[in-house]
Amino acid sequence: MINSKLKNPFTSLFNNNFGATDQLALLRIAGLLLKLGLTFFAAETFGLSLSSPVLYWGLCLEAMYLAFTFRLREPIARTESGLFIVLLLDTIFWISWLYFTGGATNAFISLLLLPIAIAAITLPKWAPWSLTLLSTVAYSLMIFSVPESQMKHHGMDMSSHYLGMWFNFLISSLVLTTSVAYIAQRMRKQDVELSFMREAQLRQEKLLALGTASAQMAHQLATPLASLRLLVDEVVEEAPTQDRNLKPILSEMDSALLRCEQTLHSLRTATESIREQKQTVLSANQLLNTLKQQVLLLMPQVKLELTLMDESNADSQVGIVTDASLLPALMSLVENAASASLAEIGEERVNVSALFANQSHRLCILVKDHGVGIPKKMHAQLGQELIESEQGMGMALLLSHASFERLGGRLLLAGLPEGGTVAEVSFPMQKSVGATT
Repeated sequence: MINSKLKNPFTSLFNNNFGATDQLALLRIAGLLLKLGLTFFAAETFGLSLSSPVLYWGLCLEAMYLAFTFRLREPIARTESGLFIVLLLDTIFWISWLYFTGGATNAFISLLLLPIAIAAITLPKWAPWSLTLLSTVAYSLMIFSVPESQMKHHGMDMSSHYLGMWFNFLISSLVLTTSVAYIAQRMRKQDVELSFMREAQLRQEKLLALGTASAQMAHQLATPLASLRLLVDEVVEEAPTQDRNLKPILSEMDSALLRCEQTLHSLRTATESIREQKQTVLSANQLLNTLKQQVLLLMPQVKLELTLMDESNADSQVGIVTDASLLPALMSLVENAASASLAEIGEERVNVSALFANQSHRLCILVKDHGVGIPKKMHAQLGQELIESEQGMGMALLLSHASFERLGGRLLLAGLPEGGTVAEVSFPMQKSVGATT
C-alpha cells in the first residue's frame, strides 16, 4: 500500500498543502526576474552577450507562459506529467536564454541545475535524469559552438577552464539525480508511513473511547437487568394460566432479557480473557460450529446457512488464533448481514462459509447477505471510521475490524454480482488446534 502511494508522492503533497504550489510558482517567477535583471541591468557587469533580438522575444514568450502556468498551478501540480512538462519547458527557456547571452561562457550556466533539483525532490527518478540528459546535451553543444576568439582571454587558453565548468556541471547534476533524489524518496516514504501511523493512532484513540464508554454503560446496565429479571419472573409466576394473550408477550420479554444477560456475561468473560491474554487455536469447523451455536442462542430468528469445510485433505492441526473478542465480532457481521437480508427479501438469511487460501496460508471466513449491497464509495470507509448512513454509523464494523486486526486478521467488503454484500475475514493459519496460550 505504501508503494502504491509513493507512485505519485507529489500529488498527495499538493493535495494536502497547496502552499507548496505557490512556493514553486514564486521560485519560477524569481527565475524570470533574475533573467530580466541580468539582461537589462547587469549585462555589462557579468559580460553577457546581447547581440540577438530573439532574446527579447523569448523573454516576452516566457513571461506569457509563466502567467498561464501560474493561473493553472494547482491542476498542473496534481499530476506528475503536468509538473514534468512545466519543468521541461523551464529548462528549454533557461537553455535559450543562456544560448543568446553568451552560451557556455555565461557565468550563470549553473542555473540549468535549478529545474533538475526541483525534479529530483518532487518527481520520480526518470524526470531528473531526463532533464539532466537534455541540459548536458545543450551545454555540450554550447561549448562546441563557442568561437575560438572567446577561447582565449588575455592570451590564456580558456578551453580547459570551460571543460572544467562542463565537468563540474555534469558532476553536480549526477549528484542531484542520485543522492538528492534518493534522500527525497526516503523522506516521502517516511512521510507516508508516518501518515499511516497517525491514522492508526487516531483510530485506536476512537476505539479506546468507544471501549471505555461501552464498559461504563455495560456496568450501569447490570443492576437494571437484574431488577427486570426479578420483575419478569414474578409476573410469569403470578400470571393467570388462562390468559393466552399475556403468555406470548412474557415469553418474548423473557427471550429479550435472556439475550441481554447473555451479552453482558459474554462481555465480562471477554474482558477477563483479554486482560489475561488467553488465546486458543481453533479449526475452521470448530469456529463455525461455535458461531452457529451462538446464533441459535441469541438470534434464533436468523436462518444461518453454514458451509463447513472438508478437512479430510487438510491438516487437522491447522487453525487460527482466537480469543473471546473474535466471536462477538463475527456475530456482529452476521447481525448486519441478517438486517440487510430482512430489508431486501423479508427474511433474515445469512450464508457463512470458510476456505483456505493456500498461497497466502490464510483462512478466510465469508459472511454473505441477500441485501441491496453497499455503495462502492463506502467500501473503504466501513470498518475504518465512523460514517453516518440510514442504517447507522458503522460502529459495529469499526469495532469488529479492530478485533480482527488485533488477532492478525483483515476485513474486506465487496459487492456480489447477483446482489448483496460479502464480508471476507482472513486470518493467518497456526498450528496446535485447541491449544491455549
